[in-house]
Amino acid sequence: MRSYPVNSPEAAARLLAMVLVADGRYSMTEIRALDRLDAPTQLGLSPAAMQSVINDFCTDLLADAGGQWTDSTRLAEATRQRLIGEVQDPALQERVWHLCEAIAQADGHLADGEVDMLDALAFSWRQVR
Repeated sequence: MRSYPVNSPEAAARLLAMVLVADGRYSMTEIRALDRLDAPTQLGLSPAAMQSVINDFCTDLLADAGGQWTDSTRLAEATRQRLIGEVQDPALQERVWHLCEAIAQADGHLADGEVDMLDALAFSWRQVR
């Protein structure tokens, strides 16, 4: 799994990507929510750069899972915490939290993987809830 600089737009965007695929897939409703929320701009990215981060994250997941998508979205806890730890600025954490929550709820259903990811963010960033 690639690393991004701490508090970089890419590190923040990858957390959104993690929520997008937390249930094993992402829907057009969730992608539209990214657009509606203007998530790339809120994170300091262009839409193309945001898409690149999402694609890179999915590529990394597949590589880590030996090319098998099944269960590839289940990151080891240490890896998940390392990626969450790349966002340390409290204001950025709050922005990412609200974007992740909105994306997870966009399709009207919170899947177990989405709840787990939101819980991991809240636990790691105790001040955001």
